[in-house]
Amino acid sequence: MTSTARAASPSPHPPAVQGSRRRLGAWITENETAIADLRADFVRHARHRMMTEPLSPAVARLRACIFDDPVRRMDLSKAITQALGDGHRLGFEDIDTLIHTIDYVVTTAPAFDKKSLIVCPVNALLDWLMCMPSGYAFFRDSDFNRCMRDVLTQWCQFLSGPESRTFLNTRAPDGWLSADANARLGLHQFEVDVSQPYGGCNSWNAFFTRRFKPDARPVASPDDSRVIVNACESTPYHVRREVRMRDSFWIKSQPYSLIDMFGASHKALAAPFADGAVYQAYLSAYDYHRWHSPVDGTVVAAYRLPGTYFSETESEGDDQAGLNDSQGYLTATATRAVVVIRADDPAIGTLGCLFVGMGDVSSCVLQVERGRHLGKGDALGYFQYGGSTYCLVFEPGVVQSFTADEDRLPHDKPVKVNAAIAMTA
Repeated sequence: MTSTARAASPSPHPPAVQGSRRRLGAWITENETAIADLRADFVRHARHRMMTEPLSPAVARLRACIFDDPVRRMDLSKAITQALGDGHRLGFEDIDTLIHTIDYVVTTAPAFDKKSLIVCPVNALLDWLMCMPSGYAFFRDSDFNRCMRDVLTQWCQFLSGPESRTFLNTRAPDGWLSADANARLGLHQFEVDVSQPYGGCNSWNAFFTRRFKPDARPVASPDDSRVIVNACESTPYHVRREVRMRDSFWIKSQPYSLIDMFGASHKALAAPFADGAVYQAYLSAYDYHRWHSPVDGTVVAAYRLPGTYFSETESEGDDQAGLNDSQGYLTATATRAVVVIRADDPAIGTLGCLFVGMGDVSSCVLQVERGRHLGKGDALGYFQYGGSTYCLVFEPGVVQSFTADEDRLPHDKPVKVNAAIAMTA
């Protein structure tokens, strides 16, 4: 997630390209003062909490993972020092305070805020560390990511319970069922009843993964197999043609690398897509977070791949939340779910669907298995709380045209789920 704001002090590493960069998807406000204030507020709460409560088990393991390894401890300490040296208001000055602050944050659910929404608080907490020279290596460390996965799983469990419903109310200014939130979310389209306590939801995750009412998102051209529909309510981000089986996805242009996207052990699944096309789109904090089948067909494979959390590519430079500008890179590195569908229409062949966790929990829940036949628009799965992006991967020569203008991406306007996004040749 990117920002137009930049530090006034010089940075020791190459600067990002200036100009049109901004935070995409409304997951975190572009008001840098509000983000810094929230970090400071988190730290105050954490310092109070640490006087009476021990670290939760998952966060205690994360702490040990960092402190017991000199390289991880060095990298994170240096990232904090580098960010502070660049003049950024982190709210903390050492690893222990950061760890206790994470422990506090994962006992909370986000509040609505009309002016300065921050739906990804862990992302906001780690913003500047991710793009420090030492931060790049730290956030790619496999042991760190295994421990962070456990912390985020613990948080996800909290967000799936009744105590996470603090802000599922109609009270202004922070209630997700308030008039301002309703105007932004369009809750009348969903199976949410604002007249009921908590909107009828038993947890924050239940609200986050709320379903549309029947017929709120009709499937475009259900009887025309040439029309491929959008798998997620999302904003077009990028189109790349003639993708390679293996590419240097970490360079500036972030080309897609099929073997890395599908996983090294799934080379046979990736092979049909060589020289094909990738369509990528990102989800907004306000969007519907369930996935649907773009075509009629049979599931060839459905699996999850472990990966990184809060890692971004150096090629984006000094960007405190470059996950949004690193979306091509994340298709090969981040935790994600993969569904491959053999279309009923032989002109389409197989279609790859990648659902990528991009910020905070963003767990990928699959609802299909190999061998299942799907109709266009049928459910595939969903993202739980957090930022996310997704890709459709096409065999060569399949797509005649995309509805999005390939030369003017990313767009600002989301495309509805089940709406047409591509036409076959």
